[in-house]
Amino acid sequence: EWTALHFSQSNPTGVNQGDVAALLRRVAETIDGLGDVTVQDITFHAEPTADEDDLTMTVYYHSTPRRRVSKD
Repeated sequence: EWTALHFSQSNPTGVNQGDVAALLRRVAETIDGLGDVTVQDITFHAEPTADEDDLTMTVYYHSTPRRRVSKD
């Protein structure tokens, strides 16, 4: 059995909630804050609203360190 951890993140509701670049930065900061993890998958969802789209990203990850190229 292989279990993945996950978190979902959105921009705050209101002006600029549809700013994709801002959401990507927020998700990147959160991933950095997790430390050395292995990201398995990232999903993106845009839900149309009366004003700007409501964006959500979900990151699936494992607490094992990510793979790296050997520096031999």
